[in-house]
Amino acid sequence: MLKDIVEVEPTHDYRLQLRFDDGTRGEVDVAEMIQFEGVFAPLKDYAEFRKVCVDPELGTICWPNGADLDPDVLYARITGESISVSQPIESGGPS
Repeated sequence: MLKDIVEVEPTHDYRLQLRFDDGTRGEVDVAEMIQFEGVFAPLKDYAEFRKVCVDPELGTICWPNGADLDPDVLYARITGESISVSQPIESGGPS
């Protein structure tokens, strides 16, 4: 997919309004996607969750503690499109 997020706005109840570089917009419920453990534990504090921003170099959203989410997963959640996974090319020896 390779769609970059260009805008994020926290709305309510751990939900984010996103806009992608192709103009696609939508809302995701982050609480349905993650467990607030590990790197995501600080985000359980809603004040910390609201500090979300766009990292233009990565093309995704992130938080000051370094947590981020895959933009392809977020795009698929919003659009209902499946994520295509490329199969690795198998290299073998001479036949």
